[in-house]
Amino acid sequence: MAQFWVVGGEYTDTGFKKMAGDGEPRRYGPFDSHAEALAVWRAKSMETVDLPLFKYSIYEDDATECWVVGGHYADTNFKDIAAGGAEQREGPFADYAKALEVWRAKAMATVDDAYARYRIEKR
Repeated sequence: MAQFWVVGGEYTDTGFKKMAGDGEPRRYGPFDSHAEALAVWRAKSMETVDLPLFKYSIYEDDATECWVVGGHYADTNFKDIAAGGAEQREGPFADYAKALEVWRAKAMATVDDAYARYRIEKR
């Protein structure tokens, strides 16, 4: 089943080739329908309508492998893993249901840790 993502953010110029800041685009989703992604795209686009360096796009992801990714982060921005480590990756799982089972176990095991976060990625 295809899923949809809204991806984008601030770019360094209106050529929209290089992201500003940390160089990573912001990802919102996944959404099960294009209509859901379109609603988020509209909201994000309207938030930044007067800022010419911002751009968002909708991407369809029909990947078949799922991974559980995350760990214990340095802060609640959830960008850098604590102590300079790397994000944990578990998988691949052939279906979303199995990845969701593993994600739930990891999320419950770290429910009281404000710096821990896990997500499911499809590739």
